Amino acid sequence: MNLSCRSLLGAAALSLAAFAHADVVIEMHAVSKDGVGKPVGKVVATQSKYGVVFTPMLEGLPSPGTLHGFHVHQNPSCEPAEKNGKVVPALSAGGHFDPKKTDRHSFPWGTGHLGDLPALYVDGNGKATSPVLAPRLKLSDLKGRALMIHVGGDNYSDQPKPLGGGGARVACGIIQ
Repeated sequence: MNLSCRSLLGAAALSLAAFAHADVVIEMHAVSKDGVGKPVGKVVATQSKYGVVFTPMLEGLPSPGTLHGFHVHQNPSCEPAEKNGKVVPALSAGGHFDPKKTDRHSFPWGTGHLGDLPALYVDGNGKATSPVLAPRLKLSDLKGRALMIHVGGDNYSDQPKPLGGGGARVACGIIQ
């Protein structure tokens, strides 16, 4: 193979690589006021032409047979922190990822927090395997954030309870 042919093939490979998106694997752990606990599985984030698909492979989650709030949080930490004199699990992750400063919880396809994801279904055995789509996110938005699962469902509103009413943080993963 001559030099110009190799150069052309190299340039083609580089241009294709620019369009390729590697999946992001997020290791998830149980969280409590005592800190980061045992692994509960992983979530794979994949770029699609419709947004980011989050594919969970999780087990041992609480409240089997229910929906759980599922969000991208601002900071890459799953450590507890203190708020109003009380230790809160994974509070170091901060709030929902909200780069446009909307200060509003909404639907994943709405105009609120960019980190608002579709609710995660946990089956009767405590497993979550159903993928969800975040249509406004790109993989590049995720790096340096945390992925959070809350104990309760999510009504995509700040009423009657703030942040969709998802409640306590029960599992968290740092997005590398």
